[in-house]
Amino acid sequence: MERTTPKIIIVTGPESTGKTTIARSIAVNYNVSLVPEYAREYIEGLGRNYNYNDILHIAKFQHGQYNACLTENKNCIIDTYLIITKIWFLWHSGNYPNWLDNAIAQTKGAMYLLCSPDIEWVPDKVRENGGEARNMLFETYRNELIKFGLNYCIVSGQGAERDYNAGFFAEKYLNGQ
Repeated sequence: MERTTPKIIIVTGPESTGKTTIARSIAVNYNVSLVPEYAREYIEGLGRNYNYNDILHIAKFQHGQYNACLTENKNCIIDTYLIITKIWFLWHSGNYPNWLDNAIAQTKGAMYLLCSPDIEWVPDKVRENGGEARNMLFETYRNELIKFGLNYCIVSGQGAERDYNAGFFAEKYLNGQ
């Protein structure tokens, strides 16, 4: 039996741009495994302010999740991955572990859905970057995707239109188009 490479979709973008909603919708509608956002769960459970080592832990865990999709040879949608974490390192401490660039480069076969900050920012206890920061982060993430030559589509629109756009890109990718 010939082993095929799994299709992996990575949802990325600034805070409060619908990443989790999109990831859940695609997982259900296209029967792919959902890899939920780990950073939010981890930070919410800390009971203290996070630090560099916490971000490092998150990065290693995220990388393990991606590798599990490959090892288990299953199609996955990943809610938040290393590009966001790399930029988080840079904003928080000004540097990041060197291995992140190699790990990001290895995702060339994946498809990224870059969520536009064109929907309302909703604050919560772990979100830090509303306002103009979301636009700056969006451009930073897009520049990283371009720098690494990664396959990406920008998801924009409101409500059902946004869901449709994300699903359209996901379906094309999953069908090999």
